[in-house]
Amino acid sequence: MLNLFGSKYRVCDGVDRRDFLKVGALGLGGLTLADLLRQRAHGAANPGVSHKSVIMVYLPGGPSHIDMYDLKPDAPQEFRGEFRPIRTNVPGFDVCELMPLHARLADKMSVVRGLQTVDSHSAELLMRGTLSAPRRPVFGSIVSRLRGAGARSMPHYVALGGENGSDPADPAYLGSTYRPFTFGGPGLENLSLSRDVSLDRLGDRRSLLSSFDNVRREIDVAQGTVAGLDAFTAQALDMIASPGTRQAFDLAREPARVRERYGPATRLLLALRLVQAGVSVVTVSLAGTVVPGGDWDTHAGDDQRRETNFDNLRRKLPIYDQAITTLISDLYDRGLDRDVAVVVWGEFGRTPRINRTGGRDHWAPASFAVVSGGGLRMGQVIGDTGPRAERVTSAAPYTPANLLATLYGVLGIDSSRTLPDFNGRPMYVLDDRRVIEEL
Repeated sequence: MLNLFGSKYRVCDGVDRRDFLKVGALGLGGLTLADLLRQRAHGAANPGVSHKSVIMVYLPGGPSHIDMYDLKPDAPQEFRGEFRPIRTNVPGFDVCELMPLHARLADKMSVVRGLQTVDSHSAELLMRGTLSAPRRPVFGSIVSRLRGAGARSMPHYVALGGENGSDPADPAYLGSTYRPFTFGGPGLENLSLSRDVSLDRLGDRRSLLSSFDNVRREIDVAQGTVAGLDAFTAQALDMIASPGTRQAFDLAREPARVRERYGPATRLLLALRLVQAGVSVVTVSLAGTVVPGGDWDTHAGDDQRRETNFDNLRRKLPIYDQAITTLISDLYDRGLDRDVAVVVWGEFGRTPRINRTGGRDHWAPASFAVVSGGGLRMGQVIGDTGPRAERVTSAAPYTPANLLATLYGVLGIDSSRTLPDFNGRPMYVLDDRRVIEEL
């Protein structure tokens, strides 16, 4: 994992990754590029669609399906809650009254209702597609591995925002090379050359680095830590040598009126800039300081917290409405709707029946996903959860694996491909490779 602003994470021997690599000052560890070059020799995905990208927006805590995209106005009061649905520009596609901007853009999105998940406050299932052993690599890591590192200044996989475990960021048996590029600090100072280092001197240091072939390689070889650190070093050299890289991360290059439209969720704008610059997968969390009221877990009502599910959503949904619709509008306005897929989802839905304190509890049988772009079919509602939003009525409900299979297809990746695990056994990218046919 290469961290733009300095990571809080440590490698397995307890050495801070910043001790190995300080990008701005080029304080590089004595590592070789041999393993990285071998990684770059791996075949990429279908080169004809290599420009395709995915922005995955995660709503940590479990957003309420029945109060956002699956309202049941004819259900008993203890189910339907306090909000009313409003019509959109797609017949039969209603949304919550607190999301009026969605109503004008429904033809540019599709909603999958009744997505079956598990009752766990973790994005593990969403990002991996399965919870079975051995632990599988996350979506972004697999995309990065199958597309190949190549000679590029932008990473394939970037994670923005880490509230509430929004992205496990775990490459599992693929090794450290395929962790996401992350950042979480005060500025981009480290993504530039030291004033004392010219591009010529940078080239000299790159050559010198490649000659250090005598470093001990026994350190966590099975986990690929040393190879991963080589990859971090090489990519840092590529990134600071490319003026376009720093620009992609610089939101100040967007007009103020564009930034203002996103409200506090400017990380969505950053995600869009990154895929425009060539990043394949960007994962984004929307909670905490971005969308007010903490995460999307709305049990509510104990002695310390009197805010009900509905109080919480009254604060959240107008800001969420503005942020998501701005991203989708921007996606289409920039002509990216054929090449970039946006997915918005959480780990599960909320109980259709309101609890005694005015909250809704965890409900795995009926989550949802909002999808836009990617050349997929828009303007539809997929799945029927019955009269009370309890569970999908079809015989073969969709799961996160099916949406991931659909996204791999957008990226030109065959999800029946295999990759070796720690023991060399071939493991499928996904066990359940059924795509969401309606999309």
